[in-house]
Amino acid sequence: MSFPQPQLIKTNGIEMAVYEARPDDASRNKAPPIVMCHGFPELAFSWRHQLPALKDAGYHVLAPDQRGYGLSSSPDGVAAYHAKELVADLVGMLDAKGIEKAIFCGHDWGSLVMWAMPFYAPERLAGLISLNVPFIPRRKHDPITLMNARFGKDNYINFFQSPDAPEQLFEADIAKTFRFFMRVPESYAEKSEQPLKARKNNFQDMFQEGEAMWPGKELLNKDELEYFTNHFANNGFNGPINWYRNFVANWQDMERFQPFGGTPPKITLPTLMILAENDPVLPPVLADGMEQFFTDLKKHLIKNCGHWTQQEKPQEVNEVLIKWLADNYLDNKA
Repeated sequence: MSFPQPQLIKTNGIEMAVYEARPDDASRNKAPPIVMCHGFPELAFSWRHQLPALKDAGYHVLAPDQRGYGLSSSPDGVAAYHAKELVADLVGMLDAKGIEKAIFCGHDWGSLVMWAMPFYAPERLAGLISLNVPFIPRRKHDPITLMNARFGKDNYINFFQSPDAPEQLFEADIAKTFRFFMRVPESYAEKSEQPLKARKNNFQDMFQEGEAMWPGKELLNKDELEYFTNHFANNGFNGPINWYRNFVANWQDMERFQPFGGTPPKITLPTLMILAENDPVLPPVLADGMEQFFTDLKKHLIKNCGHWTQQEKPQEVNEVLIKWLADNYLDNKA
Protein backbone atom coordinates (compact mmCIF):
# COMPACT_ATOMS: atom_id res chain seq x y z
CA MET A 1 0.00 0.00 0.00
CA SER A 2 1.56 3.27 -1.13
CA PHE A 3 1.49 5.95 1.55
CA PRO A 4 4.29 8.35 2.55
CA GLN A 5 6.51 7.59 5.51
CA PRO A 6 5.93 10.04 8.38
CA GLN A 7 8.23 12.75 9.60
CA LEU A 8 8.10 13.34 13.37
CA ILE A 9 7.88 17.10 13.95
CA LYS A 10 8.22 18.82 17.32
CA THR A 11 5.32 21.22 17.83
CA ASN A 12 3.57 22.72 20.85
CA GLY A 13 5.33 20.38 23.28
CA ILE A 14 4.53 17.16 21.42
CA GLU A 15 5.80 15.13 18.48
CA MET A 16 3.44 15.03 15.52
CA ALA A 17 3.67 12.44 12.75
CA VAL A 18 3.26 14.28 9.44
CA TYR A 19 2.78 12.54 6.10
CA GLU A 20 3.80 14.74 3.21
CA ALA A 21 3.24 14.63 -0.55
CA ARG A 22 5.26 17.26 -2.41
CA PRO A 23 5.65 17.54 -6.17
CA ASP A 24 9.03 18.43 -7.60
CA ASP A 25 9.72 22.09 -8.30
CA ALA A 26 9.03 21.70 -12.03
CA SER A 27 5.47 20.41 -11.51
CA ARG A 28 4.50 22.28 -8.33
CA ASN A 29 2.01 25.12 -8.73
CA LYS A 30 2.01 28.39 -6.80
CA ALA A 31 -0.95 27.59 -4.53
CA PRO A 32 -0.42 27.53 -0.76
CA PRO A 33 0.21 24.13 0.84
CA ILE A 34 -2.83 22.11 1.91
CA VAL A 35 -3.15 20.61 5.40
CA MET A 36 -5.53 17.65 5.68
CA CYS A 37 -7.06 17.19 9.17
CA HIS A 38 -8.67 13.84 9.96
CA GLY A 39 -11.59 13.08 12.26
CA PHE A 40 -12.64 10.35 14.72
CA PRO A 41 -11.64 7.57 14.69
CA GLU A 42 -9.30 8.23 11.82
CA LEU A 43 -5.68 8.96 10.93
CA ALA A 44 -3.72 10.87 8.32
CA PHE A 45 -4.16 7.60 6.40
CA SER A 46 -7.82 8.57 5.91
CA TRP A 47 -6.53 10.95 3.19
CA ARG A 48 -4.63 8.18 1.37
CA HIS A 49 -6.67 8.75 -1.80
CA GLN A 50 -6.25 12.54 -1.75
CA LEU A 51 -2.49 12.89 -1.19
CA PRO A 52 -1.37 11.32 -4.49
CA ALA A 53 -4.14 13.00 -6.52
CA LEU A 54 -3.33 16.46 -5.15
CA LYS A 55 0.39 15.91 -5.55
CA ASP A 56 -0.14 14.90 -9.20
CA ALA A 57 -2.14 18.13 -9.66
CA GLY A 58 0.85 20.13 -8.41
CA TYR A 59 -0.13 20.75 -4.79
CA HIS A 60 2.04 20.42 -1.68
CA VAL A 61 0.02 18.42 0.88
CA LEU A 62 0.59 17.62 4.56
CA ALA A 63 -1.57 15.21 6.57
CA PRO A 64 -0.78 14.85 10.29
CA ASP A 65 -1.78 12.18 12.75
CA GLN A 66 -3.26 14.70 15.15
CA ARG A 67 -2.62 14.80 18.88
CA GLY A 68 -3.57 11.47 20.52
CA TYR A 69 -3.67 9.57 17.22
CA GLY A 70 -1.41 7.12 15.44
CA LEU A 71 2.30 7.82 15.77
CA SER A 72 1.84 11.29 17.31
CA SER A 73 2.17 12.02 21.02
CA SER A 74 -0.74 11.29 23.33
CA PRO A 75 -0.28 13.50 26.41
CA ASP A 76 -2.15 12.82 29.64
CA GLY A 77 -5.17 14.77 30.80
CA VAL A 78 -8.37 16.01 29.22
CA ALA A 79 -7.23 19.65 29.07
CA ALA A 80 -4.35 18.66 26.76
CA TYR A 81 -6.94 18.12 24.00
CA HIS A 82 -8.63 21.53 24.16
CA ALA A 83 -9.26 23.07 20.72
CA LYS A 84 -6.66 25.80 21.31
CA GLU A 85 -4.01 23.08 21.84
CA LEU A 86 -5.08 21.25 18.69
CA VAL A 87 -4.84 24.50 16.72
CA ALA A 88 -1.45 25.28 18.28
CA ASP A 89 -0.20 21.86 17.14
CA LEU A 90 -1.05 22.73 13.53
CA VAL A 91 0.45 26.22 13.79
CA GLY A 92 3.66 24.74 15.20
CA MET A 93 3.73 22.25 12.35
CA LEU A 94 3.55 25.14 9.86
CA ASP A 95 6.38 26.88 11.71
CA ALA A 96 8.52 23.74 11.64
CA LYS A 97 7.97 23.40 7.89
CA GLY A 98 8.56 27.09 7.17
CA ILE A 99 5.01 27.63 5.90
CA GLU A 100 3.43 31.04 6.45
CA LYS A 101 -0.14 30.22 5.38
CA ALA A 102 -1.97 27.07 4.30
CA ILE A 103 -5.33 25.91 3.05
CA PHE A 104 -6.86 23.73 5.76
CA CYS A 105 -9.11 20.81 4.85
CA GLY A 106 -10.93 18.92 7.59
CA HIS A 107 -13.31 15.99 7.96
CA ASP A 108 -15.41 15.24 11.04
CA TRP A 109 -13.45 16.42 14.14
CA GLY A 110 -10.76 17.72 11.81
CA SER A 111 -13.36 20.18 10.53
CA LEU A 112 -14.19 21.34 14.05
CA VAL A 113 -10.52 22.14 14.66
CA MET A 114 -10.35 23.86 11.29
CA TRP A 115 -13.45 25.98 12.09
CA ALA A 116 -11.68 27.12 15.27
CA MET A 117 -8.66 28.37 13.34
CA PRO A 118 -10.26 31.60 11.98
CA PHE A 119 -10.55 32.66 15.63
CA TYR A 120 -7.36 31.25 17.19
CA ALA A 121 -4.95 31.59 14.23
CA PRO A 122 -6.51 33.60 11.37
CA GLU A 123 -3.12 34.85 10.17
CA ARG A 124 -2.09 31.31 9.16
CA LEU A 125 -5.07 30.61 6.90
CA ALA A 126 -5.29 30.87 3.12
CA GLY A 127 -8.56 28.97 2.71
CA LEU A 128 -10.93 26.47 4.30
CA ILE A 129 -12.41 23.17 3.12
CA SER A 130 -14.79 21.11 5.24
CA LEU A 131 -16.17 17.66 4.59
CA ASN A 132 -19.51 16.88 6.28
CA VAL A 133 -19.25 19.29 9.23
CA PRO A 134 -20.74 22.73 8.54
CA PHE A 135 -19.78 25.88 10.39
CA ILE A 136 -22.27 26.48 13.19
CA PRO A 137 -21.78 29.59 15.36
CA ARG A 138 -21.62 29.31 19.12
CA ARG A 139 -25.01 28.54 20.64
CA LYS A 140 -26.55 29.79 23.86
CA HIS A 141 -26.23 26.37 25.53
CA ASP A 142 -23.22 24.05 25.55
CA PRO A 143 -23.10 21.12 23.08
CA ILE A 144 -23.60 18.38 25.67
CA THR A 145 -26.74 20.01 27.02
CA LEU A 146 -28.09 20.37 23.48
CA MET A 147 -27.26 16.76 22.57
CA ASN A 148 -28.90 15.44 25.72
CA ALA A 149 -32.03 17.50 25.07
CA ARG A 150 -32.30 16.25 21.50
CA PHE A 151 -31.22 12.60 21.77
CA GLY A 152 -31.49 11.73 25.46
CA LYS A 153 -28.67 11.16 27.89
CA ASP A 154 -27.76 7.80 26.39
CA ASN A 155 -26.40 9.46 23.22
CA TYR A 156 -22.85 8.51 22.31
CA ILE A 157 -21.32 11.94 22.95
CA ASN A 158 -22.64 11.90 26.51
CA PHE A 159 -21.29 8.34 26.88
CA PHE A 160 -17.89 9.63 25.74
CA GLN A 161 -17.85 11.97 28.76
CA SER A 162 -17.63 8.92 31.05
CA PRO A 163 -14.11 8.29 32.33
CA ASP A 164 -12.53 5.10 30.97
CA ALA A 165 -15.72 3.35 29.80
CA PRO A 166 -15.45 4.25 26.09
CA GLU A 167 -11.77 3.34 26.00
CA GLN A 168 -12.43 -0.04 27.59
CA LEU A 169 -15.22 -0.77 25.14
CA PHE A 170 -13.31 0.12 21.97
CA GLU A 171 -9.83 -1.10 22.96
CA ALA A 172 -10.98 -4.62 23.84
CA ASP A 173 -11.01 -5.49 20.11
CA ILE A 174 -9.69 -2.66 17.95
CA ALA A 175 -10.32 -4.45 14.65
CA LYS A 176 -13.96 -4.97 15.66
CA THR A 177 -14.19 -1.28 16.56
CA PHE A 178 -13.15 -0.28 13.04
CA ARG A 179 -15.47 -2.82 11.44
CA PHE A 180 -18.24 -1.17 13.48
CA PHE A 181 -17.47 2.49 12.82
CA MET A 182 -16.31 2.43 9.21
CA ARG A 183 -19.37 1.11 7.42
CA VAL A 184 -21.35 2.20 4.38
CA PRO A 185 -24.96 1.43 3.45
CA GLU A 186 -25.63 -1.73 1.47
CA SER A 187 -27.93 0.33 -0.74
CA TYR A 188 -28.65 4.02 -1.12
CA ALA A 189 -32.12 3.44 -2.52
CA GLU A 190 -33.74 3.77 0.89
CA LYS A 191 -32.76 6.77 2.99
CA SER A 192 -33.52 4.69 6.09
CA GLU A 193 -30.57 2.41 5.36
CA GLN A 194 -27.99 4.56 7.09
CA PRO A 195 -24.68 3.38 8.61
CA LEU A 196 -24.63 3.58 12.40
CA LYS A 197 -28.09 5.13 12.68
CA ALA A 198 -28.48 3.83 16.22
CA ARG A 199 -31.38 4.44 18.57
CA LYS A 200 -31.06 8.00 19.87
CA ASN A 201 -27.46 8.08 18.56
CA ASN A 202 -26.59 5.37 21.06
CA PHE A 203 -23.57 3.70 19.45
CA GLN A 204 -22.39 1.90 22.56
CA ASP A 205 -25.41 -0.41 22.84
CA MET A 206 -25.43 -1.09 19.11
CA PHE A 207 -21.72 -1.97 19.26
CA GLN A 208 -22.46 -4.72 21.76
CA GLU A 209 -25.44 -6.19 19.88
CA GLY A 210 -23.14 -8.20 17.64
CA GLU A 211 -21.84 -7.72 14.12
CA ALA A 212 -24.74 -9.56 12.50
CA MET A 213 -27.03 -6.76 13.71
CA TRP A 214 -24.95 -3.90 12.33
CA PRO A 215 -26.42 -2.14 9.29
CA GLY A 216 -24.55 -1.68 6.04
CA LYS A 217 -21.25 -3.22 5.03
CA GLU A 218 -17.60 -2.76 5.87
CA LEU A 219 -15.77 0.09 4.14
CA LEU A 220 -12.16 -0.99 4.67
CA ASN A 221 -10.39 -3.79 2.85
CA LYS A 222 -8.14 -6.19 4.74
CA ASP A 223 -4.96 -4.11 4.42
CA GLU A 224 -6.71 -0.86 5.35
CA LEU A 225 -8.33 -2.46 8.39
CA GLU A 226 -4.96 -3.80 9.49
CA TYR A 227 -3.37 -0.35 9.11
CA PHE A 228 -5.97 1.37 11.30
CA THR A 229 -5.92 -1.45 13.85
CA ASN A 230 -2.14 -1.47 14.20
CA HIS A 231 -1.85 2.30 14.48
CA PHE A 232 -4.61 2.61 17.07
CA ALA A 233 -2.84 -0.05 19.12
CA ASN A 234 -0.09 2.55 19.60
CA ASN A 235 -2.09 5.16 21.53
CA GLY A 236 -5.50 3.58 22.05
CA PHE A 237 -8.66 5.67 22.31
CA ASN A 238 -8.03 7.88 25.36
CA GLY A 239 -6.59 10.83 23.44
CA PRO A 240 -9.19 10.75 20.65
CA ILE A 241 -12.09 10.53 23.12
CA ASN A 242 -10.57 13.35 25.18
CA TRP A 243 -11.32 15.59 22.19
CA TYR A 244 -15.02 14.97 22.97
CA ARG A 245 -14.48 15.63 26.67
CA ASN A 246 -13.54 19.21 25.78
CA PHE A 247 -16.84 20.11 24.12
CA VAL A 248 -17.98 22.26 27.05
CA ALA A 249 -14.55 23.82 27.68
CA ASN A 250 -14.22 24.69 23.98
CA TRP A 251 -17.70 26.24 23.99
CA GLN A 252 -16.82 28.30 27.08
CA ASP A 253 -13.54 29.58 25.62
CA MET A 254 -15.14 30.47 22.29
CA GLU A 255 -17.35 33.02 24.07
CA ARG A 256 -14.54 35.60 23.82
CA PHE A 257 -14.77 35.35 20.03
CA GLN A 258 -18.47 34.62 19.61
CA PRO A 259 -20.56 35.90 22.54
CA PHE A 260 -24.14 34.72 22.21
CA GLY A 261 -26.30 37.54 20.87
CA GLY A 262 -23.28 39.45 19.60
CA THR A 263 -22.33 40.26 16.03
CA PRO A 264 -22.37 37.07 13.92
CA PRO A 265 -18.94 36.00 12.67
CA LYS A 266 -18.07 36.73 9.04
CA ILE A 267 -15.32 34.65 7.43
CA THR A 268 -13.86 36.19 4.27
CA LEU A 269 -11.54 33.38 3.15
CA PRO A 270 -12.37 31.18 0.15
CA THR A 271 -14.35 28.30 1.65
CA LEU A 272 -15.58 24.99 0.26
CA MET A 273 -18.25 22.93 2.02
CA ILE A 274 -18.53 19.31 0.82
CA LEU A 275 -21.70 17.56 2.02
CA ALA A 276 -22.58 13.86 1.97
CA GLU A 277 -26.16 12.99 1.10
CA ASN A 278 -26.45 9.97 3.40
CA ASP A 279 -24.40 10.98 6.42
CA PRO A 280 -26.56 9.75 9.35
CA VAL A 281 -24.91 11.99 11.96
CA LEU A 282 -24.26 15.11 9.86
CA PRO A 283 -27.03 15.42 7.25
CA PRO A 284 -26.64 18.14 4.60
CA VAL A 285 -29.55 20.13 6.05
CA LEU A 286 -27.22 21.24 8.87
CA ALA A 287 -25.44 23.49 6.38
CA ASP A 288 -28.60 25.40 5.45
CA GLY A 289 -28.07 29.09 6.13
CA MET A 290 -24.31 28.73 6.40
CA GLU A 291 -23.92 31.35 3.65
CA GLN A 292 -24.66 34.20 6.07
CA PHE A 293 -21.32 33.67 7.84
CA PHE A 294 -19.12 33.69 4.70
CA THR A 295 -18.34 36.06 1.86
CA ASP A 296 -16.92 33.40 -0.48
CA LEU A 297 -18.60 30.04 0.09
CA LYS A 298 -19.12 27.19 -2.36
CA LYS A 299 -21.09 24.03 -1.55
CA HIS A 300 -20.99 20.62 -3.20
CA LEU A 301 -23.27 17.68 -2.40
CA ILE A 302 -21.90 14.20 -2.94
CA LYS A 303 -24.80 11.85 -3.55
CA ASN A 304 -25.01 8.23 -2.42
CA CYS A 305 -22.33 8.83 0.21
CA GLY A 306 -22.25 8.20 3.94
CA HIS A 307 -20.05 9.68 6.65
CA TRP A 308 -16.58 8.59 5.48
CA THR A 309 -16.73 10.84 2.44
CA GLN A 310 -13.11 11.04 1.26
CA GLN A 311 -12.74 7.28 1.69
CA GLU A 312 -16.14 6.33 0.24
CA LYS A 313 -16.10 8.60 -2.81
CA PRO A 314 -12.43 9.45 -3.35
CA GLN A 315 -12.61 10.16 -7.09
CA GLU A 316 -15.48 12.65 -6.78
CA VAL A 317 -13.92 14.29 -3.73
CA ASN A 318 -10.61 14.65 -5.56
CA GLU A 319 -12.29 16.16 -8.61
CA VAL A 320 -14.18 18.69 -6.48
CA LEU A 321 -11.06 19.63 -4.52
CA ILE A 322 -8.86 20.06 -7.58
CA LYS A 323 -11.43 22.18 -9.44
CA TRP A 324 -12.10 24.44 -6.45
CA LEU A 325 -8.39 24.85 -5.77
CA ALA A 326 -7.70 25.74 -9.41
CA ASP A 327 -10.59 28.22 -9.47
CA ASN A 328 -9.33 30.01 -6.36
CA TYR A 329 -5.53 29.72 -6.31
CA LEU A 330 -4.15 29.27 -9.80
CA ASP A 331 -3.50 31.97 -12.34
CA ASN A 332 -5.42 30.14 -15.05
CA LYS A 333 -8.74 30.30 -13.24
CA ALA A 334 -11.67 28.74 -15.07
